[in-house]
Amino acid sequence: MKKYLFIALMAFLAVTSANAQLRIKMGKNSPIEKLGRAEIAITNLYVDSVDENKLVEDAIRGMLEKLDPHSSYATAKETKAMNEPLNGSFDGIGVQFNMVDDTLLVIQPVVNGPSEKVGIIAGDRIVAVNDTAISGVKMSKEEIMKRLRGPKGTTVNLTIVRRGIKDKLTFKVKRDKIPVTTMDAAYMIRPGIGYIRLGSFGLTSHKEVTIAMDSLKKKGMKDLIFDLEDNGGGYLQAAAQIANEFLQKGDLIVYTSGRAAPRQEYKAQANGRWRKGKVVVLTNEFTASAAEIVSGAIQDQDRGVVVGRRTFGKGLVQRPLTFDDGSEIRLTIAHYYTPSGRCIQKPYKKGDRLDYAMDLDNRYKHGEFTNQDSIHLSDSLKYYTLRKHRVVYGGGGIMPDYFVPLDTTKYTKMHRQLAAKSIVINHSLKFIDAHRKELKSQYKDFNKFLASYEVPSSLIEGIIAEGKKEKIEPKDEAELAQTKKYLAVQLKALVARDIWDMSQYFQVWNETNEIVQRAVKLLTTGK
Repeated sequence: MKKYLFIALMAFLAVTSANAQLRIKMGKNSPIEKLGRAEIAITNLYVDSVDENKLVEDAIRGMLEKLDPHSSYATAKETKAMNEPLNGSFDGIGVQFNMVDDTLLVIQPVVNGPSEKVGIIAGDRIVAVNDTAISGVKMSKEEIMKRLRGPKGTTVNLTIVRRGIKDKLTFKVKRDKIPVTTMDAAYMIRPGIGYIRLGSFGLTSHKEVTIAMDSLKKKGMKDLIFDLEDNGGGYLQAAAQIANEFLQKGDLIVYTSGRAAPRQEYKAQANGRWRKGKVVVLTNEFTASAAEIVSGAIQDQDRGVVVGRRTFGKGLVQRPLTFDDGSEIRLTIAHYYTPSGRCIQKPYKKGDRLDYAMDLDNRYKHGEFTNQDSIHLSDSLKYYTLRKHRVVYGGGGIMPDYFVPLDTTKYTKMHRQLAAKSIVINHSLKFIDAHRKELKSQYKDFNKFLASYEVPSSLIEGIIAEGKKEKIEPKDEAELAQTKKYLAVQLKALVARDIWDMSQYFQVWNETNEIVQRAVKLLTTGK
């Protein structure tokens, strides 16, 4: 048994930790032998039958749960789902879709993707896949996606209902690699000011950002707003590549260090595209990990300023350790430090994941999101930027240079309830589906749409009426007026998204985003 356990352990560690100095305690009282004996005893002697694989997975999870909040285990299915948004592509038919009345509605086919090539268009309803009905049968979204996706080169037969055509249409679609983009938007937000919003840091993020920079420079960009709001992070290497675009040769971007991981530094290479113009980075409480690396590097090197709210505070580096079945441990092996030496990891108690998970709720209750004076950081966490020697803090996220409070009155309780019940999105999808042709005909140019389009009052009133059926009503006329005001903005953004794309969605939405508007003011007025 000892030999079996030793060989299995070494086979795993040889692949995942080739450069690490491993200390393995073997022998009569070794922890690994004790664990193996326990698993064998339970599998063979327990009163009821057990799932041996699940038993081992639960044991792994149990060990990791006693460590930091970011070390974790994922099954093969969970690992694939987590990695897919960051890995740049997946195999499928290439459509953006949403579910409306238990039917898959195509929002947009991917440009030059397999569905567009065979003639599938926005507004089509996919009602069957390979002769199996998926419409009106209460099939889960996950099950539908499973039927639509498949290995590149395989084919799938789709039955489609198209508005204005009596008979059902059939299409044979050959699955292909479908690109997954991490950049949400890139456009000129004001004359001379470019805007880029990045949703995560994946394998293609650096290329996406540099292409956007080159495009915006051709349109006259002199200054840049780099929006990392709600960006939960991703690959450290992608963060280093993107930070490199802003910094001078030799500038430290980030360094990592851990008990068994020697210090590793990432420095700028002098080939960045945006080393001269002004940079404003936008953050909020959901900005985390790789996004904090970029924010911290730009702030510490005094390359630009950070506008928004204090970031999440994840300063731990995970290494993926993959098993043969595709499952994976993501084990924390190091802390990362910003150029000034800050570790921005917020405090945690090992094994107390609930307290860690409640941190944002506690910050909200303490008033931190609405009042900068509610943020209290110890002087022991004080650091200084490298060129201008401005005070910055570690130990709990990136503090912005310009604080923008959360407007808690902007979205009413009624509005939040309408959105939570999917009433807003469902009515929006039905409206766009019914009026897609006339909208595209009337607004061939997005700028015309942005300047002159007004959401019909009938659409807003329909949402209010549907909410009433669900017992969602305003407490008074003031709440109703506020709800209608921002419903109109949200609906206009949703129409823009479905007629064009996410970039147009944010062009509408950002005109009411206080953090974005603060950055615009800073760049246009200097204060």
